[in-house]
Amino acid sequence: MGEGLGGTVVYRIHFTLEDLARTRVAEPPPLLELSAALRTLRERGHPVRFGAWRHAVRDALDPRARMVLELVPPGGWAPTFLTSSAHGSAQELLERVRATPRAVVRADLAHVAEWQPLPRWAHRLPDDAALLGRLCDALEHVHAVLLAPYWAHVTAVAGTDRGLRTRQAIGGGMDRMLASLHPRRIRWNPPVLEIAMLSGLDGDLHLGGRGLLLVPSVFGAAAPAVDIDAEPQPVLRYPTGTEQSPGPLPGAAAPPGSVPGRARSPLASLLGRTRAAVLSAIAENPGCSTKELAALLRIAPPSASEHATTLREARLIDTVRDRNTVLHSPTALGITLLGH
Repeated sequence: MGEGLGGTVVYRIHFTLEDLARTRVAEPPPLLELSAALRTLRERGHPVRFGAWRHAVRDALDPRARMVLELVPPGGWAPTFLTSSAHGSAQELLERVRATPRAVVRADLAHVAEWQPLPRWAHRLPDDAALLGRLCDALEHVHAVLLAPYWAHVTAVAGTDRGLRTRQAIGGGMDRMLASLHPRRIRWNPPVLEIAMLSGLDGDLHLGGRGLLLVPSVFGAAAPAVDIDAEPQPVLRYPTGTEQSPGPLPGAAAPPGSVPGRARSPLASLLGRTRAAVLSAIAENPGCSTKELAALLRIAPPSASEHATTLREARLIDTVRDRNTVLHSPTALGITLLGH
């Protein structure tokens, strides 16, 4: 049993020089991000970030969703054919799920059954085309409610994160990028990447020259996850941001750029709607850059910089410089004002 990250049991990914050369950061695969959203829906963490989204999507889901919710539980394993890390448009991938060969469905379900009980009806899936069709209909419904309306936000935030990782790799090499992915749960101990999984999974993965595909995730805010069976290379999904996940999810209960969470009132009356939104986003993303802040709130970088300057002068945030990047974090006064 391996231990690291303060004594926590970790999963270890072993790199060679060839693996480092082939490791890259990619956009979130739609079905992989959907599986993260399904798990986040049943959790209680990050209430400011996901509270309004949870309320909105729970009201919009119909009984069809039950099939997917039972096969993708809050913790544990889910069938790979439903949570594929393949890239492509959501429609293409959903059609690919419908065309999954029966042998693959049977093998995926058997793998899950080794770790946890399956719903009784799921045992009929490989041999019941109508039942599998209803599951695919349910998956399309869940995607339409949980992820599709927020996909533009997901790709924008992930794009910001990919830019951050590129900046880290250029400025400090792969060592710096891997060490900065998510310091609370991911540690780079060359040549091994140690990951503290929520499941407590303990094991070793030797990449063998394939490299690792790094995928930033908006909905996978709680912890990283690994898909060791992904092709052509294993996938590590990690929470976006420097050390925290993205700020409040726009669009769930208010249009993008409106004041999220608790920052709406009376704080909005005191600071103004946009400035209150900036403060709340910084509180949710300590250490975020001005460019990242602008992307999160969908405002221009000069506007984000101006509001951050005002908040800093009011001692509601602190600003530090990391090389050529300005990073913002809330002060105790700012957090108190937000009521966090």
